[in-house]
Amino acid sequence: MRARLMVVVVLMNLLAAAISGAVIIHKARTATEVETASSMAVVEPLVAETLQAVQDAPLHGLFRTLALRFRGLRHVRVTLLDSGNQPVEAGGRREGTRRAPRWFAALIAPPAQRHEVPLMLRGARIGTALVTAEPSDEIDEVWGYALALGLTGLSLSLAMLAILSLAFGRILSPLAQLAAGLTRLEQQDYDARVGRPDTRELAVIATGFNRLAEALGAARAANLRLTRRLLTAEEDERRRTALELHDEFGPCLFALEANSSSIARIAATLDEPARARLTQRTDDIAAIVKRVQTINRALLNRLRPAGLGQVPLARCLELLVREAARHHPEVVVEGRFAPLKAGYGDLVDLTVYRCVQEGLTNALRHAGAARVTVAVAEEEGSLRLTVDDDGSGLAVDPGEGRGEGRGLAGMRERVEGLGGRLALVPRAPGTSLRITLPAETPEEEAP
Repeated sequence: MRARLMVVVVLMNLLAAAISGAVIIHKARTATEVETASSMAVVEPLVAETLQAVQDAPLHGLFRTLALRFRGLRHVRVTLLDSGNQPVEAGGRREGTRRAPRWFAALIAPPAQRHEVPLMLRGARIGTALVTAEPSDEIDEVWGYALALGLTGLSLSLAMLAILSLAFGRILSPLAQLAAGLTRLEQQDYDARVGRPDTRELAVIATGFNRLAEALGAARAANLRLTRRLLTAEEDERRRTALELHDEFGPCLFALEANSSSIARIAATLDEPARARLTQRTDDIAAIVKRVQTINRALLNRLRPAGLGQVPLARCLELLVREAARHHPEVVVEGRFAPLKAGYGDLVDLTVYRCVQEGLTNALRHAGAARVTVAVAEEEGSLRLTVDDDGSGLAVDPGEGRGEGRGLAGMRERVEGLGGRLALVPRAPGTSLRITLPAETPEEEAP
């Protein structure tokens, strides 16, 4: 905006300079015509007066006297010709070195004027005075005046532009602060505030911006509280479901396994073919029970990871990485966990665990990677989690907008619900999942 305002001022100065130049040229041209015409009008009376005064002088002396009289004239050049039209003496303004450039002289100079004055002595023509307009001295004077005026105007314009640049910078600086504040709002930094400028109109905008940022911050805080409550309620429900599966479903499966074993022992006392048929059925029941027990353990682990909250977080993550490496021996899976606290709260611990779990699953199933590295560290009050792979990289489907599946969308929802940030960053080769979480979440308000 400052640049555009400066361009407007420069254009106005150029327009003013063009108008002033046109006025100066018009006035100078008119003045030059008047001066030249006046000088040419003086020649004929001067010739008559001189001839009247020196009638008895010899002819050569007469021409010299005329030349001396004409030498004091300005804006004309007089050439004396004898009766045979041969030059004798020259008087008046002699053309010398011009100061004004040719283009300026062409704009100022009047049309060429030439006048012949006969030289009459005692009734006889003794020659001719050839009078030619010579406005170069007047043009030089106008050029000097125009040059001085132009340099003065240029100096004043440059000084004015410098002052206006500083003034515009000071006046428009609140707009730069407002733009920076909007950028921070776009980055979800709702603590952004701008100072109140002296300009009343900008002060109104700054006040509105600060109110908007405050309202957005309050809305975000309310959303975060609601999201944490939803996550807490979801995890409580998962915990209760896992407890019921463990306490109710587990004993029932154990009872089925025990009854199946009892039936097998009873069948062993029977005769053939009943014994073989019962043994086959009890083996089928035992296999089904084992299968259901395996499914039940997997459900329990998905609902609530075993040991989370009872053993240190780093240990749970190491076991998770080790289990992933066991199921995918063709991939090198590494875990780098800096010294961490035993726990950071139920929600944070569970979010870190789920993000590592989902990140490993995505890298192992979809990236085609040969190496996957998981790292978790605490830095400046935040937990930083990265999952790096050397696979095929990001494959964004234009039809899906951001190219996120349900697993990644779920991770983003968990992370942002705790006030953290999640980003997928391309690397050469592969992809890096980067997550930042607050090391501690604020305590929930009582509902």
